[in-house]
Amino acid sequence: QVQLVESGGGLVQAGGSLRLSCAASGRTFSNYGMGWFRQAPGKEREFVAAISSSGGNTNYADSVKGRFTISRDNAKNTVYLQMNSLKPEDTAVYYCAGDTVGGRLWISRRGYEYGYWGQGTQVTVSS
Repeated sequence: QVQLVESGGGLVQAGGSLRLSCAASGRTFSNYGMGWFRQAPGKEREFVAAISSSGGNTNYADSVKGRFTISRDNAKNTVYLQMNSLKPEDTAVYYCAGDTVGGRLWISRRGYEYGYWGQGTQVTVSS
């Protein structure tokens, strides 16, 4: 079992950058494939990015490809989301999620495949 805590959200102007962190408790973080999702007011939760437990496989939503980068440091039990060239439409609560369902290269764009979720961190991008 793992507990996830996001941080790093805030208010930023369009074109700016933020780096979100998701710190995991437990000694088996390196076994977890991780993902970032977001939910804007009045909208459904959507996939943002995912990374395999080994870090060797990543996947991005088309809307963030080329602007966001997901990474992880298994020694620090942390996954990151570097967000550059932010747009007002990136405004949302961002959640990290994890699970061990797959092997070292497992990733998923489907939220229901992740059993563990953080509480979320607000990102607001002003125009």
